[in-house]
Amino acid sequence: MGVQGSSFYEIAASDPGRPAVLGPDGTVSYGELHAQVNRLSHALRGLGLGPRDTVATVLGNRAEFLTVLLAAMQTGLYLVPVSRHLTAPEIGYVLADSGAKAVVTEPELADVVVTAAGDAGIADEARISVEPVDGFRDLLDVEGSVEPPAERLMGSLMLYTSGTTGRPKGVQRPILNISPEKLFSAMRRGLASNLGLEPGDGVHLAVGPLYHSAPCAHAMMALNLGHAVVVCRRFEPEGALELIQRYGVTNTFMVPTMFHRMLGLPDEVRGSYDLSSLGMVFHSAAPIPVETKQRMMDWWGPVLYEYYGSTECGAIVVATPQEWLGRPGTVGRAVDGIEIRIFDEDGAELPVGEAGMIYARGYSGFEYHGDPAKTASAMRGEFYTPGDIGHLDQDGWLYMSDRRTDLIISGGVNIYPAEIEAVLLQHPAVADVAVIGVPDPEWGQQVVALIEPVQTVPVQGGSVEGGPVGSGPGWPGGPGEELVADLRAHCEPRLARLKHPRRIEFHASLPRTPSGKLSRRRLREAYLRSHGEPVS
Repeated sequence: MGVQGSSFYEIAASDPGRPAVLGPDGTVSYGELHAQVNRLSHALRGLGLGPRDTVATVLGNRAEFLTVLLAAMQTGLYLVPVSRHLTAPEIGYVLADSGAKAVVTEPELADVVVTAAGDAGIADEARISVEPVDGFRDLLDVEGSVEPPAERLMGSLMLYTSGTTGRPKGVQRPILNISPEKLFSAMRRGLASNLGLEPGDGVHLAVGPLYHSAPCAHAMMALNLGHAVVVCRRFEPEGALELIQRYGVTNTFMVPTMFHRMLGLPDEVRGSYDLSSLGMVFHSAAPIPVETKQRMMDWWGPVLYEYYGSTECGAIVVATPQEWLGRPGTVGRAVDGIEIRIFDEDGAELPVGEAGMIYARGYSGFEYHGDPAKTASAMRGEFYTPGDIGHLDQDGWLYMSDRRTDLIISGGVNIYPAEIEAVLLQHPAVADVAVIGVPDPEWGQQVVALIEPVQTVPVQGGSVEGGPVGSGPGWPGGPGEELVADLRAHCEPRLARLKHPRRIEFHASLPRTPSGKLSRRRLREAYLRSHGEPVS
């Protein structure tokens, strides 16, 4: 079945019975979703929200997020998706800083959002819930025509970056005076050219948190390609495999942590699901060990498409499965219109093969909402840096090292935590790992590995950042000298001695964000506090 039109709105008009959302509660068609989108669009206009105003969501993964997203995209609004895991003061800050005039949430989060909305000054009538709950308007009962708004203008996402220091800031792009059809048509051409995504009868699995950049963008573009979307409430390794088989998923976006956890399933579990429908699995957000990616492609076939970028600049390099297999470890080569350069700290361009700060130009412009100084600090002329370290080879393929803020300098030598983590993750007893640098009077910094053992390894100990932690060698009742010795032996042929962890500790769990990212800075601070060291 072909797909007519260049946007969700055109597809819904020409093929209203087409499946848009698939799930245990049944199928929502493009026509039905379009009607919900139009009702909400009129309701938001009725609340006084006009072009360039802001609506926020505080939602878990659920189909109603797509309704709000598509309503904002045809009414010229900024949509600010807020993490459901934030506290009331943190949510209140984002609502106030973004100038949100309305907020959409769900019953489970209503108490927190009431407080946050009150702090941000959002009117009672502009508080909406996707299910009935006291103090909120019901999303399904909002008054509004099912016909499209008379005046339609392409909106924009304004995502708040977590940052490494200070409070998050919204990444803001200008609202252009064009229709959603025109912009989505250009975006479809870019997707086909850079990522190979085409219109058709695909099925997209939205398994990452929709309030994050890549999962949100992939779900939005799936509906503008005529695909159906399966919204997964939360990632579970076997659950994801079951959804792929049940709905015949053809494409999805995942993060490396998901791959590692699925690879940790027993062989008989992994082999019991039919994953043959999968044609394209996109991944980004965090470095992936070469061995992990190779094992995934040995299992799923050559379907892993990698890209690198940021909320600010979008995807700036891409590597197809075949390109990666020919150059294991690359994160890709610049997409059309993008120029990548590597600079040192003084702004001098570095030669091929030498690691430095990654900069790019040619992406669509942005600014940090209300913070011109932060915007300027990320720029070097026309070039923007996501804050990562990497190098280019002679053919222009980019290879990542780490984030500048995570770099360990020991004895004057630069050590990249991601490289050590990639090695340790290949040990069968390691479920997750974070490598940090801590002060050392002789070397400046020493390497410490914080390891989450697989579930078959018993874990006991005290508490750091809310999770149990053991000391390492000699830890009573948990991983001890034998495992530490085995991990050191594992590193011996794979890492230069200066990169070997000087200390290994065991955690029952490591605190990753729902997008799969790990804050080494926070872990380092927790480690120093737990050892009575000053936090610098």
